[in-house]
Amino acid sequence: MNTIRESSQLNARGRKVCLAIGVFDGLHLGHQQIIRQTIADARQHDGLAVVLTFDQHPSAILAPDRVPPLIYSRAQKVRALAALGADTMLLLRFDRAFSEQTGEHFVRQLARELGAIHSICVGADFVFGHKRSGNVALLQKLGAELNFTVHGIAAVTLEGSIVSSTRVRDAIRAGDFAAARQLLGRPYSLAATIVAGDQLGHQLGFPTANLETAGFVLPPNGVYAADATVSGCSYRAVVNLGQRPTLQQPTPQLRVEVHLLDFNGQIYGEEMEVTFADRLRAEMKFPSLAALREQIGRDVTAARELMGPAPRAV
Repeated sequence: MNTIRESSQLNARGRKVCLAIGVFDGLHLGHQQIIRQTIADARQHDGLAVVLTFDQHPSAILAPDRVPPLIYSRAQKVRALAALGADTMLLLRFDRAFSEQTGEHFVRQLARELGAIHSICVGADFVFGHKRSGNVALLQKLGAELNFTVHGIAAVTLEGSIVSSTRVRDAIRAGDFAAARQLLGRPYSLAATIVAGDQLGHQLGFPTANLETAGFVLPPNGVYAADATVSGCSYRAVVNLGQRPTLQQPTPQLRVEVHLLDFNGQIYGEEMEVTFADRLRAEMKFPSLAALREQIGRDVTAARELMGPAPRAV
């Protein structure tokens, strides 16, 4: 799948453009309906399936005190869109100037720069543009003038409630990975960059990869068995998520530390994707580092028994 940063960069070569528009955080079942309709339009009319999304959540500009934590990294979103069959992701910069466009101006500019828009697909309650001036009704009005069709896709429901990114976040925060999997249509995973830590894991005999997870929704603190993918290989893993109370730090900080089973190497700066399997135990304070080391050994044994051997090729 191709990724572009400006609509003028799309080289459609005369093909019709079928466009999905949204934030699409998590790419849950509702988002998938929108994108699948876009792809179906493109395949039916020999067009390009283009997914328009943004480099940050719009609330980061419009309501910075209410920015929801992200479910997916940008890399995860790219992989999920490619797996669905989208041809191009149009990743637009969402800044203050962009937010001040009217909905009508935004659509007309897209039509000029993308060329022959065949269809636009959004959620039925989708709003956009300055002061929420754009909606499905405006798209339909402009579609009649500019000759594109509009799909306002109804929300997907699961067990009597609408599937939404908020509902996915709630499931993750509760550690309900089965519910998150149902809502996402795939196992929940966390993908983040590996950063340098304080080497405590090495001192204890269980080296860890520390993940930079600021801005992401996270499961409850505790120790988890998981699968981890990094540098093209998959490993079983033990994940510690918490503030490490045994260390009695003056300013405890939340850490996500991943111990890869049967791995020895340097992977700083790489992206790691962690798929949580089950919670092994709650976060605990131990009387000494020796006691912590012994418990980590038991955690590794429990993870091995739960997960079994890992395939290496991804």
